[in-house]
Amino acid sequence: MLRTALILKFVFNILERTYKVNHFPPHYPMQRAKRAARTHLIYHPNMKALVTGGNGFIGSHLVELLFSKQYSVRCLVRKTSDLTWLKGLNVELVYGDLFDEDALRDAVKGVDYVYHSAGVTKAKKKVDYYRGNATGTRNLLAATIEHNPTLRRFVHISSQTAAGPSPTKTPITEDIPTHPITTYGKSKWQAEEECLKVMTSIPITIVRPPVVYGPRDKDVFEFFNTMSKGLQPMVGFSDKYVSMIHVQDLIRGFLMAGESEKSIGQTYFISSKDMYDWKRIGDITRDVIGTSALQIRIPEFAVYIIAAFAELLAAFSRKPALINFEKARDMVQDYWTCDSSKAWKDLGFEEKISLPEGIRSTVEWYKQHDWL
Repeated sequence: MLRTALILKFVFNILERTYKVNHFPPHYPMQRAKRAARTHLIYHPNMKALVTGGNGFIGSHLVELLFSKQYSVRCLVRKTSDLTWLKGLNVELVYGDLFDEDALRDAVKGVDYVYHSAGVTKAKKKVDYYRGNATGTRNLLAATIEHNPTLRRFVHISSQTAAGPSPTKTPITEDIPTHPITTYGKSKWQAEEECLKVMTSIPITIVRPPVVYGPRDKDVFEFFNTMSKGLQPMVGFSDKYVSMIHVQDLIRGFLMAGESEKSIGQTYFISSKDMYDWKRIGDITRDVIGTSALQIRIPEFAVYIIAAFAELLAAFSRKPALINFEKARDMVQDYWTCDSSKAWKDLGFEEKISLPEGIRSTVEWYKQHDWL
């Protein structure tokens, strides 16, 4: 009975967060100087970079790193965008989106680097994924080729979902044929294909992050939040493994990919060397939070049932479901692991933030900002 009650409590929390808009406490930029000290990249005082999606989780950390390396930074943002994470930074803003020709022209003109991190990760309609990820990328590439043919590098930030899950416990590499299993993954792969079509026109590098966590993240946060309430949910009855990377390590990888001549025309997984099962991740999180958490196994079929109810509630709200059928398909996979050896070899990339250290700093940030 207790186990059933806990599962129902977990399901209720998921459905409640789907129906209601997430209300996070006020955001405050993290201490930038302390983070910048972790990196060891060359300085470019006369270089200018465009970052799309620069107001988001990953993009805002990238903007901060670029500033710490004395880049000038320009961001393409909507007039309705939340610019909290860009406050206090001397960012040049171009208002518009990936479907505004004038804004795209103004955004790409005169920059040395383009870091394309904007995209659609949640949508109520499948067509919105393809429009936001594939078509939007095509438009940005076309504007860059037309208005900035001497660009030093276009770094396209894709996702492991474009490649698909690992069929076995052996992490996948960049040369394995892609097999995305969700609309989001397929749209990200189509965005990569748009890059491949114009590789002879401008220098492009594609990077594929796995699960990314760190301060400001709202996705893995849901796991930490559930853990803080005394529950450690685990999907299925077999261990499920993932590759992960802290956002600070990831953005260093982005800059390394952008600055390396060897990376032109290449695709890279940027990840930690190790893979982790969710039990291990939960154990570390529990120790960091300092609370007990009861492990509950949720059958895979139950995940789909939860997704069905979440989608039903989402139909009456203005936002996509927190968990839908496609997210459920992601969650029941045994292996979301990738091999980043190529990045380690070509770029000299190495992970600096261990998982325990990364979870500890992330949870501390959540607590400091009243998210937990």
